[in-house]
Amino acid sequence: MRFPLLALALAACSGAMAVESDDDARFHRLADEFVATHFAWRPLAGVALGWHQYDGQFVVPDAAALAEEKQRLQRFETAFGEMSGNGLSPDARRDWQLLRSSIAGERWALHGQSAYSRNPMTYAGGLEVSVYLKRSFKPLPERVADITAILRQAPSLLEAARRNLETVLPKPFVETAIEVAGGTADFLEKDVATAAATVTDADVRSAFDSAKATAVTALRAYADWLKKEKLPIADGSFALGREHFREMLAADLIDLAPEQILELGMRELHAEQERFTAAAAIIDPKLTLREAAAIIQREHPTAEGLIPDTRKNLEAIRQFVVKRRLVTIPSEVRARVEETLPPFRATSFASMDTPGPFETTATEAYYYVTPVEPHWTPQQAAEWLGAFNYYAIDVTGIHEAYPGHYVQFLALNASAASAIAKAFGNYAFIEGWAHYCEQMVLDEGYGQPADPATASREDVVRGAKMRLAQSSDALLRLCRLCCSIRLHTQGMSVDEAARFFAENCYYGEKPARSEAVRGTFDPGYLYYTLGKLMLLKLRRDWQAQEGGAFTLQRFHDECLRHGMPPIRLLREIMLKDPALWPAVLPLDSGRRD
Repeated sequence: MRFPLLALALAACSGAMAVESDDDARFHRLADEFVATHFAWRPLAGVALGWHQYDGQFVVPDAAALAEEKQRLQRFETAFGEMSGNGLSPDARRDWQLLRSSIAGERWALHGQSAYSRNPMTYAGGLEVSVYLKRSFKPLPERVADITAILRQAPSLLEAARRNLETVLPKPFVETAIEVAGGTADFLEKDVATAAATVTDADVRSAFDSAKATAVTALRAYADWLKKEKLPIADGSFALGREHFREMLAADLIDLAPEQILELGMRELHAEQERFTAAAAIIDPKLTLREAAAIIQREHPTAEGLIPDTRKNLEAIRQFVVKRRLVTIPSEVRARVEETLPPFRATSFASMDTPGPFETTATEAYYYVTPVEPHWTPQQAAEWLGAFNYYAIDVTGIHEAYPGHYVQFLALNASAASAIAKAFGNYAFIEGWAHYCEQMVLDEGYGQPADPATASREDVVRGAKMRLAQSSDALLRLCRLCCSIRLHTQGMSVDEAARFFAENCYYGEKPARSEAVRGTFDPGYLYYTLGKLMLLKLRRDWQAQEGGAFTLQRFHDECLRHGMPPIRLLREIMLKDPALWPAVLPLDSGRRD
């Protein structure tokens, strides 16, 4: 029997299923079983998608559960591998390819990345209950009861961590896990507790208070254990190694050697630095690059005007996208600009919070912006608002909302993509699209003078400042690509990576080191740039195929109507010539300067 919710979603997305071939029917039966068991082991991910039969569920990843999950993935990898994709309909074949890629990624996380044996952050952040606060998909007392059920598992979760983790762990992982455990405890003790205190049912509150106290105690004890037992003997063994790094790429259907990607990244980095330098020279040729990076920070909203100005700017971006017909926005419903909720202000600058594709109740989408906090000093407030300068606000709004993640979400929901295509996303496509949009929208004229030759000096400088902000973000993502590969395949240290960020995207010491540390445990952060470059390559190839029928709107609409697949699969869908399918290596950035 089909997994009921998936069966309904498949029917809604694909129409009547009575005409399935035997091969398609066999695939769908296996796919239904895979999806049901996949989210039973990852119930929080299921809740985020909008599948609420998983509410309140939690799986403790002890040795037995991990062994069972490894066996499950192996079983499905074998079963799907034994199928011939040639016998499937085009839609079923794409889902078959997508599930095989997803299984490869999960197996890599367990074996190649060793997430449960090498990374204590896996457990420190395991009690991720924020979805129950951020989205009102049912009454708060019921959501608090679900949170309570999850928090009761905290002692078992953190005991599993002590048993599963290797004796010697990478130092960046341990240091970060200590911070995450403390932050999670604070989040539960303060913010979740504040929300739960508004519940009028005394029994629900009492049960939550007990579970929360137990979870907080367990988290703080775990942090102390890491400090005393793991940190003193932690080492620098964070690198995946070349073979495991290639496995990560292969799971995302990227058939490139790390060295090829690094060569491309360094070439693009130098080209982007030239663009950054050119924009800085327009503003003031006497400025150093660091001074140029800082000069736009002087033009920012007031603390009181941050949210209204962001809201106004976001609407202006949307109107530009619509007027220029850059992409179809399949809804008039705006993303609601709001202050970041208190629990998430410590770690969030700005973010897009969209409901899962199967959410039917809490369907509002929020563009969160973190405000100035009342207790900050004047200097801290000024620095924060400087980061929210008008140019950075616009580039971030393009990435997060129009036509970035929010439009991506709207197109996903409006598409006829299958439930599988909507449930399983690809890092390179999701972040690559949003990063690609930053450049594309400016290339199409946003914030730029219509004719620089006749524009006023003021308009030319304003356009250069906008380009400087976009270029700064591009440099950051290019440094991530280069450092990811060097950290994991070429012996680069965290200190060396921090210097690379400081020297190549002009970051200060603290943020540069933070980016370097992130690279040790998130090697996939190279996908922002790699995904963007692969989309630019796909655009050139599709334009050559379509000839005079090509428009940006047609290209973007086509990209967004097939779910969130690996870009290799998107090439197979969009390009008629099979010889082009694996050709993802761009020859240049595709910019039209």
